[in-house]
Amino acid sequence: MQIRFGYELVYACPQRTPMILTLNVHYSRVSDLLVPDHLVTQPAVPITAYRDGFGNWCSRLVAPPGEIRLSTDAVINDSGQPDATDPDAAQFAVEALPSETLVYLQGSRYCETDRLSEIAWSLFEKTPPGWRRVQAISDFVHGHLTFGYQYARATKTALEAFNEKQGVCRDYTHLAIAFCRCMNIPARYCTGYLGDIGVPPSAAPMDFSAWFEAYLGGRWHIFDPRNRVPRIGRVLIAQGRDAADVPLSNVFGPTTLKQFKVWTDEAPASAPSAGDGVPR
Repeated sequence: MQIRFGYELVYACPQRTPMILTLNVHYSRVSDLLVPDHLVTQPAVPITAYRDGFGNWCSRLVAPPGEIRLSTDAVINDSGQPDATDPDAAQFAVEALPSETLVYLQGSRYCETDRLSEIAWSLFEKTPPGWRRVQAISDFVHGHLTFGYQYARATKTALEAFNEKQGVCRDYTHLAIAFCRCMNIPARYCTGYLGDIGVPPSAAPMDFSAWFEAYLGGRWHIFDPRNRVPRIGRVLIAQGRDAADVPLSNVFGPTTLKQFKVWTDEAPASAPSAGDGVPR
């Protein structure tokens, strides 16, 4: 399967405004790109890039006064298979976890493990450890929260989502991550593209999506408390402890987002192949 994906963001800047953008496909999917996801700006401005502490590809630029348009239009190869499941994946004892996973056991900006620990143990202590426990957490969050874009709030934490019982995909993800960490399961936040492939199309405008990965059985596994069921066609952009680590745009000055458009859908098999120079 080939998936076409991209975005078009238009910012109005009253002054020269530095930006850091995390909008490129994750390095783990770069070899799948048929048409690379080059960041295009109008007007054209110099762009430099670096990897952050989690390995995500970030772009730096300074927007001039006025409007700046950021866009890409890319094509990627995908297996066309739904998210893999592994009900027998085991939970490791904390002392047996690889050192690089330990950061995903700790509390973070939006995942207050210290304030949710007692709740988590009361809800999930009797669930079988491992895959089934993470799935029980994901199922609980799916049923506990009501989805709605009107419930979105940039400052909402996992505890607030639990108490308010409503949110968007990032809130579902934060709450599930926090519960997993409380139960000594490393969990990390993921952001990327997820279209309506293999499911009835949604009437809501397309947006970037959030899900999480849990470390079980010696590797990371995808879970999606918002959608609950395995999905086809995820395109990962970035990973971190929570949304604070992977903002799609960090803007250092007053701006107005005037246009926001995201697309991702199955592409014709005859989609053009990429030229040389995928930007990594």
